[in-house]
Amino acid sequence: MRGLVLLLTLVYIATAQHQALIDYLERRLLAIEDRISLWQEQTTRYASELRELKQQMVSQLESLDKEKETIRMTLDGVGTRVDRVERELDYLETQNSAQPCVDVDDRLIEQQVTLVKEKQKAKYFKLTDCSDMISSIKAMKILKRVGGPKGMWTKDTGRTSGKVYIFNGTAEDTINEFATVQDFTRSLGFSLSTDLKILSSWKGTGHVVYNNHVYYVNQAEEIRVIKFDTENKSVTDSVVFPVQDHVPVYGLNPETVMDLAVDEEGLWAIYATRQNERYISLAKMDSNSLDIEQMWDTNCPRENAETAFVICGTLYVVYNTKQPGRSRVQCVFDVNDLVTNEEAPLVYFPKRYSFHSSLKYNPQEQLLYAWDDGYQILYKLSMKKKLEI
Repeated sequence: MRGLVLLLTLVYIATAQHQALIDYLERRLLAIEDRISLWQEQTTRYASELRELKQQMVSQLESLDKEKETIRMTLDGVGTRVDRVERELDYLETQNSAQPCVDVDDRLIEQQVTLVKEKQKAKYFKLTDCSDMISSIKAMKILKRVGGPKGMWTKDTGRTSGKVYIFNGTAEDTINEFATVQDFTRSLGFSLSTDLKILSSWKGTGHVVYNNHVYYVNQAEEIRVIKFDTENKSVTDSVVFPVQDHVPVYGLNPETVMDLAVDEEGLWAIYATRQNERYISLAKMDSNSLDIEQMWDTNCPRENAETAFVICGTLYVVYNTKQPGRSRVQCVFDVNDLVTNEEAPLVYFPKRYSFHSSLKYNPQEQLLYAWDDGYQILYKLSMKKKLEI
């Protein structure tokens, strides 16, 4: 009997402990359910808040896009107005500044006085019917940067040859020849070029390539124009330029003692002498014999001049402005008296890196090949017809 009571007691105690454990587990499950419910509520609230934030951000981004477009349009308008103001300022400077181009008396050198007088008085005989003149710079393209700050690059201006010629520096004897413009642009430095070694070093940046010949300037005791055959790799002609007491032709490029140019009419020489030191002179040359056909004293000053080029018998002199990287054609001289400075359009070049060490006109393409602080640049020209006066 006593054993039965003990057994029942143990059973009761076990049952009570089991019930207590069940109660504890139920309380813990209820607590976990409460927490899960709380987490669900919080997650729902956070998701709702994130959706609202996303909608607000999308709305703000759309508003910012609209404001960005408005600002862009405003800046475009401001840029247009600034360009207009710059053009007007350039025009006013041209009209109101100290007269940059004035008439000068003919000062002839002692050597070949009679010949020079006759050539200056003679009416220039046009070789072609070309009557184009620059209206504006239509576009600018920077091809690459190779070589030093000063140099010259060009194609053969008398033919449709695709070869490109690089004159790196102002006193060298090796020309870099590229087969095409594409080879030049993709070449690492001068790796794709062929060295074309001339017999004497050039002086300055006033060279041209015309009808398979390089025409370059060499200076020792006198100025010499040398004609070099690019196919036979030999000098075919050489003459001393028949004027005395040369001075650098451009105030801002003192290394260039003479600048050769080619246009639709043929070969030209741009130079300056001590007798007419303030101004630039122009001569028409025979590209075959290198004889001087005619000479002119222009009204274009040397001071602050960067470089020049010739198109259809008109000399365009480029001057540096007071604004960094800006230059413009400020003086023109037409050998047929069809264009005057007052009638010529104001042509200005886009902002660049420094100033031009050379500008070479290609009459086949109506492009200017420019060298600017080691950058090789192409300018596409917009042309119009000259007006008779």
